[in-house]
Amino acid sequence: MRKMATVRRVDAVDPIPDADAIEVATVGGWKVVIKKGEFAPNDIAIYCEIDSWIPNELAPFLSKGQDPREYNGVKGERLRTVKLRGQVSQGLLLKPADVLNAKQFTLAGMDGDVSELLNIQKWEAPIPAQLAGDVEGPFPSYVPKTDQERIQNLSEEFAEWQVNAIMKWEVTEKLDGSSMTVYYKDGKFGVCSRNWALKETEGNSLWKQARQYQLEQVLVKEGNFAVQGELIGEGIQGNPYKLRGQDFYVYDIYDINEQRYLSPAERKAFVERNGLKHVPVIAHAAEFYDTLGVNTIEQILKFAEGKSVLNAGTEREGLVFKHNGLTSFKAISNKFLLKNG
Repeated sequence: MRKMATVRRVDAVDPIPDADAIEVATVGGWKVVIKKGEFAPNDIAIYCEIDSWIPNELAPFLSKGQDPREYNGVKGERLRTVKLRGQVSQGLLLKPADVLNAKQFTLAGMDGDVSELLNIQKWEAPIPAQLAGDVEGPFPSYVPKTDQERIQNLSEEFAEWQVNAIMKWEVTEKLDGSSMTVYYKDGKFGVCSRNWALKETEGNSLWKQARQYQLEQVLVKEGNFAVQGELIGEGIQGNPYKLRGQDFYVYDIYDINEQRYLSPAERKAFVERNGLKHVPVIAHAAEFYDTLGVNTIEQILKFAEGKSVLNAGTEREGLVFKHNGLTSFKAISNKFLLKNG
């Protein structure tokens, strides 16, 4: 579960050129614009990540003098990526003493998740009816859900990966669509959205794609596997790739019996022999510095910017980095976020 609000240490505070009233704080791999003098290096703060839904009582200034909006019964605002005086800002820093009592702060501890304590939720866009479908049950427990940690939350790990010369990375384009998982286990075939197993209904887009690619027959032949990917096209996230209809692009295949993800080579062979489509591969067996020319989190985020392989007129959402099916993270393009929120 994504931690939307955590107790963190401020790593650095730096000036913003030509800005007298604001400066930029660094927390892990995140940059947050703050009021000048509000925080100092090594201060303890509560960091709220972008896409947090912040209750109005915690930060009324986010509503900019307007009535707060409402999400899941909570009045407040969504944190977005913004640019202030040329500085990208992602998130919000709160002083612990302003929002937590001493006991709550002690129980949370460093890096502790205080999202529930502060009634902070993850904001998610409404799901179109053709994607939401009718719920059959929970997402199967024997298949990992499709989610990657953002690189900004992995600054310590990134420092270790940089010096590990044997770590090679597959880099793929992160498509802007809807997560889809199709699985088969011991005679049971199912189709899932990000969080739920869905019933097969006439209008459901995920089931339509599963039938179009004959994924039940594929998995009966292959065995107990889950095929995971992105459903993109008309009616999904504004169809940035300008597709006619919808399509399914695979980014992972999970071996349920062996409880592991297939390697890039195994996945490629699986996709090719079954007539499936794979998300665009940007680089393969790459090292951060020697191959990709990146040596910092800021450079990773810059590298994530670019045009989509599927449509040269569209900013890609970002990139996903995977090592041997064991380690992975995502880098979301700030250009994409500033344009699309």
